[in-house]
Amino acid sequence: MAEKKLKPYEIGELDQYLFGQGNHYEIYKKLGAHKVKRGKKEGVYFAVWAPHARSVSVVGDFNEWNMEANPMERNEPLGIYTCFIPGVEEYALYKYCVETFNGEYVFKADPYGNYAELRPGTASKVADLSKIKWTDSVWMEKRKEWNHLNQPMSIYEAHIGSWKRHPGTEDTGFYNYREFAKEIVKYVKDMGYTHVELMGIAEHPFDGSWGYQVIGHFAPTSRYGTPEDFAWMINYLHRNKIGVILDWVPAHFPRDIHGLANFDGTPTYEYADPKMGEHPDWGTKIFDYGKNEVRNFLISNALFWVEQFHVDGLRVDAVASMLYLDYGKQDGQWIANKYGGNKNLEAIDFFKHLNSVVLGRNPGAVMIAEESTAWPKVTGSVEDDGLGFSLKWNMGWMHDFTEYMKLDPLFRKDHHNQMTFAMSYAHSENYVLVLSHDEVVHLKCSMLNKMPGLGFDKFANLKVGYAFMMGHAGKKLLFMGQEFAQLREWSEERELDWYLLAEDAHQQIQNWVRDLLHLYKKNKAMYELDGSWEGFEWINADDADRSIFSFVRHSKDNKKNLLFVCNFTPMARDDYRVGVPRKKQYKLVMNSDDAKYGGTGAERPVVYKAVKQECDGRPFSFDYPLPPYGVAIFEF
Repeated sequence: MAEKKLKPYEIGELDQYLFGQGNHYEIYKKLGAHKVKRGKKEGVYFAVWAPHARSVSVVGDFNEWNMEANPMERNEPLGIYTCFIPGVEEYALYKYCVETFNGEYVFKADPYGNYAELRPGTASKVADLSKIKWTDSVWMEKRKEWNHLNQPMSIYEAHIGSWKRHPGTEDTGFYNYREFAKEIVKYVKDMGYTHVELMGIAEHPFDGSWGYQVIGHFAPTSRYGTPEDFAWMINYLHRNKIGVILDWVPAHFPRDIHGLANFDGTPTYEYADPKMGEHPDWGTKIFDYGKNEVRNFLISNALFWVEQFHVDGLRVDAVASMLYLDYGKQDGQWIANKYGGNKNLEAIDFFKHLNSVVLGRNPGAVMIAEESTAWPKVTGSVEDDGLGFSLKWNMGWMHDFTEYMKLDPLFRKDHHNQMTFAMSYAHSENYVLVLSHDEVVHLKCSMLNKMPGLGFDKFANLKVGYAFMMGHAGKKLLFMGQEFAQLREWSEERELDWYLLAEDAHQQIQNWVRDLLHLYKKNKAMYELDGSWEGFEWINADDADRSIFSFVRHSKDNKKNLLFVCNFTPMARDDYRVGVPRKKQYKLVMNSDDAKYGGTGAERPVVYKAVKQECDGRPFSFDYPLPPYGVAIFEF
């Protein structure tokens, strides 16, 4: 018998089949709560997957939370429950009342809900995403042609709730999405960043989790406004030519009773065996990557942010914890794979599927892995048995860099290789150099307070460190506040210490970072050959005794190349000479000794002529008196 004609929002046989296969990439248009019209009646169509539930009903403020008022109909073979409730308005509160196989009743937020009430409330809210109007078509068309490999990416990692706050109570002090958009656009355009990466957007119950304990995977957090406000923010950033990256958390989810944990009374979204399904360190549940419906939930969620909300990329959190079965676990706490190894074969397959679909459907979007091990081919193509990510956070570089920068300059000569080592593997993956929020919390100190010395030395150390980072191969990411040398560690409970910019030293380092970012963005030598050995050349990687590093960034046409010289000690090198590849004029384009950066302001020539005099193994060279912690960048 032919299937009856379905309304576009109803679950049909094909929907069930694709969801059961893990390939229903727009399942979020069917599951969840959707404002619809049935005949002449307007209302909301609810649909939820609860395969082992005895029964499910919808409860909400529209039926006085009565468990018997709106029972749902079970659809086989997957156990998707549906119902239409007329008269339900947008922003109505609701939950699913799930009767478990042993007769208990649990009240669950909607896994596919698009909005939630402000914490500490835990109910979902009906939202009508069809009302959202986009005016970023120019950006979206250009994105299709954009290639991250040969374009600049300087990312400002930000947490909306603590970037800036209105004076007042904690809850009303947040900037909403629209206010944040206007302020952040002014700031990042002035500073020269190309992208903003936002922490903690998907709905989460606890502020202190920073958004890494997600309950509402399809809901922008209500802390800063409605889904419409969130879309307005992205639209506004795009119209101002700023890309948006979201943190995305497919690695785990919290145990909160109203969330995904034991959703239908059984492990629905998580692995059933606790040795597979729980993180002992984090107290969280691990998604079951072998279950098609769970993979579908996550892949469709990634597509939801990229396609429905026009997000330009996802930074995938805690990738290593997904790849390794024994991550954060002791012997006896984990189960080996079928070959006896510690690799999660289902998670590997999930990543290949995820990245193939997201990037295949959305040219110009990026998938970024936060992966902390030496796992091979994270950014390798799926066809070549890679995981298929666009970029990978370079955690090795970050660790070596921060450890080196903490050292007393007297001892840096013994650790010189910590600054050069990353270039030996710089092109094994497509990397982002990161100084993220993780480096400035939990007693790790702010970037400034990691630096040795007092006063001037701290700021001078940080300036030379930032210059080295900006010149090094790889995309860039800096966490908010570190660009003006925030003194305190970051806390989600307060805004950044913007008042520090009234002090010269903090203003000067912000000037330095701003000029480095604009230099990066406008010079092709800094990004055009980022993924190639031709783009970076050491002049002297071995000047350990003086702790000086010199290198060249090359452009494709070999015009407007940039020569970097970085002195990591407080010793002035008045007799310094640098070897250069050609007998040309070298124009000084940035000089840390400039007064606007906190230097002496001593006058220097702008142009330096190379002469035939061997230095650093080069036939030509010129002299340049290097001040303490001096950085000089030349164009040639």
